Amino acid sequence: MKGAVLVAIAASIGNFLQGWDNATIAGSILYIKKDLALQTTMEGLVVAMSLIGATVITTFSGPVSDWLGRRPMLIISSVLYFLGGLVMLWSPNVYVLCLARLLDGFGIGLAVTLVPVYISETAPSDIRGSLNTLPQFSGSGGMFLSYCMVFGMSLTASPSWRVMLGVLSIPSLFYFILTIFFLPESPRWLVSKGKMLEAKKVLQRLRGQDDVSGEMALLVEGLGIGGDASIEEYIIGPGDEVADGHEQTTEKDKIRLYGSQAGLSWLAKPVTGQSSLGLGLVSRHGSLVMDPLVTLFGSVHEKLPETGSMRSSLFPNFGSMFSTAEPHIKHEHWDEESLQREGEDYMSDGAAGDSDDNLHSPLISRQTTSLEKDLPPPPSHGSMLNNIRRNSSLIQESGEPVGNTGIGGGWQLAWKWSGKGEDGKKQGEFKRIYLHEEGVSGSRRGSMVSIPGEGDFVQAAALVSQPALFSKELIGEQPVGPAMVHPSKTASKGPIWEALLEPGVKHALFVGIGIQLLQQFSGINGVLYYTPQILEEAGVAVLLSDLGLSSTSSSFLISALTTLLMLPSICIAMRLMDVSGRRQLLLVTIPVLIASLVILIIGSVVNFGSVVHAAISTVCVIVYFCFFVMGYGPIPNILCAEIFPTRVRGLCIAICALVFWIGDIIVTYSLPVMLSTLGLAGVFSVYAVVCVISFVFVYLKVPETKGMPLEVISEFFSVGTKQAAAAKNE
Repeated sequence: MKGAVLVAIAASIGNFLQGWDNATIAGSILYIKKDLALQTTMEGLVVAMSLIGATVITTFSGPVSDWLGRRPMLIISSVLYFLGGLVMLWSPNVYVLCLARLLDGFGIGLAVTLVPVYISETAPSDIRGSLNTLPQFSGSGGMFLSYCMVFGMSLTASPSWRVMLGVLSIPSLFYFILTIFFLPESPRWLVSKGKMLEAKKVLQRLRGQDDVSGEMALLVEGLGIGGDASIEEYIIGPGDEVADGHEQTTEKDKIRLYGSQAGLSWLAKPVTGQSSLGLGLVSRHGSLVMDPLVTLFGSVHEKLPETGSMRSSLFPNFGSMFSTAEPHIKHEHWDEESLQREGEDYMSDGAAGDSDDNLHSPLISRQTTSLEKDLPPPPSHGSMLNNIRRNSSLIQESGEPVGNTGIGGGWQLAWKWSGKGEDGKKQGEFKRIYLHEEGVSGSRRGSMVSIPGEGDFVQAAALVSQPALFSKELIGEQPVGPAMVHPSKTASKGPIWEALLEPGVKHALFVGIGIQLLQQFSGINGVLYYTPQILEEAGVAVLLSDLGLSSTSSSFLISALTTLLMLPSICIAMRLMDVSGRRQLLLVTIPVLIASLVILIIGSVVNFGSVVHAAISTVCVIVYFCFFVMGYGPIPNILCAEIFPTRVRGLCIAICALVFWIGDIIVTYSLPVMLSTLGLAGVFSVYAVVCVISFVFVYLKVPETKGMPLEVISEFFSVGTKQAAAAKNE
């Protein structure tokens, strides 16, 4: 996954620039105030202009990124950073400086909002959390290096605030070069616009392999929003054994599933009763406390291998159990650009005269992942099943295992097509299925289980829903087979704002907005504000002054050391994000934040003596910082970049980011008022209460998303929300 890692590192430079700017303005404002003779109001405006710019541009950054793409927005962000740095370097007066800060804020807003989205859409599901912790690491690293630069310049005879601020142009120029020549467009965005060939090439580069058919099919299925979905359970086994040698699958209780590669198929037997996923959903539907969706997500992670691996836990080669050796001749590329060049309009295979028998070359594979259409006439239904049975095996004839086509996190993508009724009047049923292995003992994971009378099988839970490319409007136009549309038509169908009313999207928005708002009021700004005073009381400033440093230089060095302490903690979080998971990290770190704030409150109220008070306060501040950046710092942005469907991901994360910036403004400007009215102990008491509320919110409402494909996460929110509501009504 070297390609995905390098792309994530390059993209996170946008957050590096944000951290750099935050630290630089904090240091240079002392010199700006003196040089330009600023009043308190204007001083605050200079600092706040970047915050205002970030808030303003966030309001439309999401929808525009859904329209233009993620990469162009990152390019624009780098240009805004560069221009802002140049104008700050030149600034002849405070008004030009405010304009430069506004441009800089525009760049910050785009980077903070879209970098997590971009990384989530390009990263493999099993390391997505680790890679999406990079923005937090880069931002803290930028702050540390910037404080070091400001500290060094403060030692000179006449420090220049213009140079301090203007240096931002140098790393922003490097970021611009990377966005232009190195960063690819998000493959999910490309698929949503029907640019299938380009999306395939990007995925091949990111994954370092040629066969990306399984993930391409997954990306297409991610275009759908909502729809009727259900949780079922199947026993899946070899087609020749489950079909009992019949020419066709005549048993009513057995269905054929088709994989994402040409020739992949399985036969499955539905299991009566409730699957463990379904039980996880409804087990607490009567509870007014725990969100059933949290339980549903948790039931999935309980079934992952004990090793913590996010690879498929199904028996070897599940995902390519049955591969037909018969070659398939491909001719025309199915891609929006090529269709436009040739002046052709897309038609479904059914409309073109193919029958459902053509599922021999799986429907989704032929139209989206293989990127091409089959022109030769399809074989007969009996011939198709004959070929599948004759050539099906867990191992190809060469003896080499067939490549795994799992979609990450132990999930597998498949489809089923029931065909029309015997009278030809009943419309066939076409469904998409996300399969996940049901719970088995650790010693039997990854192996085939044999039961007399059933042969070799695996038991899997299934999320069953309507495929993204299925169109009811086309059903009457084609004689047989499912009605299919081009991905770009699917993505552009219907007003995007209407999608926000879909129950799963509304539920995800509630989680995203809630955790962003609570994070802002959890106390990080107050602790940052109070840190210099705490360290000064601890005698650090006195020690540095004895070394010949001025009070200003000492404050810069203290700030640099404080940010330096964050970096090892973020590295630990990066390691644990895809092992312990987002939810578990929050549930472990938030109580530490509460304890740190409570001790600070006690220290402010009780007189322990200056030395003891300084020591306790210093330890509490350091612990607070370290545990904040391990959990509550990066995880809200990570979650918001994961829980929304592809079509509305940009819009929804912009809404969450807007809440983040508004909360930041409220906390920043309410802090001095709170300090004057409530005192330090009162402020920390408010933050501690918010942290307690945060813990309760995370425990009850925030699901675990580690290792799960983005498309499966959004499907879980959809099916979980609807079925939980139905169960509650019953």
